[in-house]
Amino acid sequence: MSTPARRRLMRDFKRLQEDPPAGVSGAPSENNIMELSNLPIEFTEEYPNKPPTVRFISKMFHPNVYADGSICLDILQNRWSPTYDVSSILTSIQSLLDEPNPNSPANSQAAQLYQENKREYEKRVSAIVEQSWRDC
Repeated sequence: MSTPARRRLMRDFKRLQEDPPAGVSGAPSENNIMELSNLPIEFTEEYPNKPPTVRFISKMFHPNVYADGSICLDILQNRWSPTYDVSSILTSIQSLLDEPNPNSPANSQAAQLYQENKREYEKRVSAIVEQSWRDC
């Protein structure tokens, strides 16, 4: 059955495949257009009127990622707009990962380390990434 949310997601994914932003890609999971395959993003039937939920499944050490993997990103919360599409969501997440916002921390320890000792912060992030690769 084709619902407005599913039709919108089909358009969003088609646009993302045809004109992907630099460094961003994504496709729906094989069996469910309401889920992104690489990053757990779940869309409800209320999309685009309500934002999707996004949660990292691997361990993260980042000022804007909560311990449960959810992301502190304004466009996924109080600044959501139906004009945002899958591409803009992924681009915003990529930007947040590249340029954390320590002024709105989900992880105060990561935010403090990012502000006070960026080299140590980057070492800690690298160690967690390496560990996640070993755990796979």
